[in-house]
Amino acid sequence: MENMKKAWVVAVDMGYGHQRAAFALRRMAPQGRVIAANDYPGMPDLDRTIWQETRAVYEFISRFKKIPVLGDLVFSLMDKVQEIKPFYPKERPLEPPGLQLRTIYGLMENRKWGKHLIEKLDENPLPMVATFPVPAFMAEHWGYQEDIYLLVTDSDAARAWVPLFPKKSKIRYLAPSQLVAERLEQYGVPKENIFLTGFPLPEDFTSPDGFQQTKEDLRRRLIRLDQKRKYLTRYADVVRAYLGRVPTKKDGIPLITFAIGGAGAQQDLGQHIIEHLTPLLKKGKLKLCMMVATHKDAALRFKETTRNQKLSEKQVEVVLSKNKEEYFKKFTEVLRATDILWTKPSELSFYAALGIPLLLSSPIGSQEVQNQKWLVRLGSAIPQLKVEYAAEWIPDFLNQGLFAEAAMQGFVEMERNGVKNIGEYVFKKKP
Repeated sequence: MENMKKAWVVAVDMGYGHQRAAFALRRMAPQGRVIAANDYPGMPDLDRTIWQETRAVYEFISRFKKIPVLGDLVFSLMDKVQEIKPFYPKERPLEPPGLQLRTIYGLMENRKWGKHLIEKLDENPLPMVATFPVPAFMAEHWGYQEDIYLLVTDSDAARAWVPLFPKKSKIRYLAPSQLVAERLEQYGVPKENIFLTGFPLPEDFTSPDGFQQTKEDLRRRLIRLDQKRKYLTRYADVVRAYLGRVPTKKDGIPLITFAIGGAGAQQDLGQHIIEHLTPLLKKGKLKLCMMVATHKDAALRFKETTRNQKLSEKQVEVVLSKNKEEYFKKFTEVLRATDILWTKPSELSFYAALGIPLLLSSPIGSQEVQNQKWLVRLGSAIPQLKVEYAAEWIPDFLNQGLFAEAAMQGFVEMERNGVKNIGEYVFKKKP
C-alpha cells in the first residue's frame, strides 16, 4: 500500500468505532492523517457547535443509561432513532428516512453544515472514504467532485446510514458483512454501489508477515484456551488445515483483556471483573489487562480496586493512553498477547477474525444487539454469564474448549482483509 494512490479518510471523534476503522486505513491518506469531520483546523464555529452538541448528547445518554429505570427509558428513546428492523421478510416497501436523517439534511440546507469541510477537500479532490455517514452525506450534498465511499462499521446497518434518496445517490458503500450488503439493498441502495470488503483490521495482523505471526499467536492461544485438549483432539484436522500444525506445548496462562468503550460507561463492570476474578488471579490461573483508552478516571478506579484486592500490577495490568492514536497502537500490541477479549459487541466484533474469542458484555443499543446476534451465529463469541460467578464459569469454559472453538470459528468464518479489499475497490481502474 506504500505506493498506492491517496484518498481522504474522514471519520468523526465520537466513540471509538468510526475512528478505529479509519486508523486502520490511515496509510491511504495524505501524510497518513485521518480527518475528523467534527474537529479540524479552520472549522467554522457554527459547524463545531453543531457537532459538539451532537457528541454531548451521545456521551451523556451513554453514561446516563446506568441510572435505574429512567436511564433505560431515555436511552431507549434515543436508540429508537437507530433501530434496525428484522431482516425478514426480505421483500418489503422501502423504509422512509427517519427524523434524525431529515434533521441532518435540514442542518445542511439551512445552516450550511459541512459546506466548509467539503470545499476544503475539493481544493485537492481525492476519493473520500468516510467511516461515519454524515461526512458522506455532506460530500454529496455539497457537490464533491470525486468518488464518495462510505464504510459501515457494524455487522448490520440502520436506515440512518443511507441518504434521503438512495436510488439517486452516488455514494458507494463498503460493506463489512454480507448482512450489511443485503440490508443496504433493502434500503434502496443500487447493488452496483455496494462492495463487500470486510472491516479494516490493523495491517500488523493481516500483512503477509503479520499474518504469519497472527497464525503463530493463534497456535499458542489455542493451547491456553483448551486446557483439557477437547477441541484440539476433536478438530485436529480443522486446526491443521488452517494453521499448518496442531500445537502441543503449553505456553503461559490465559490473558483476558477487558476493553472500555468510547463513552467510558463500563467502569462498574470492569471493577466487578477484577473483584470476582480475584481468586483465579491469586492462584495464577488467569491474568487481566484493563484497556481504559484515554479514561483517566477508569485507570484510577481499576488500580484502586487492584490494590484493595491485594493484587499486583502483574496480575492486573491497567493500560492508559495519552490520546486515541496512542490507544489504537497500544491496543494492537496488547491483542498479540490476548487470549480472550471481553468487550461489548461494538466494532470490536470484527476482531474475532484474528482468532481472538470474544466474551460479550451486554449490548448497548440496536446495532450492538445485531452485532451480538451475528457473532453468536458465527460461533466466534460467547455472551457473558453473571459476573459474580465468573471465577466458576470461565474455568469451566476453558476446560470444555469453548473459547478455543470460538477462536477458530472467528478465524475460519470471518473476513480479515478489509484494508486490502477497500484499497483495491477505491483505487480500481475506471473503465
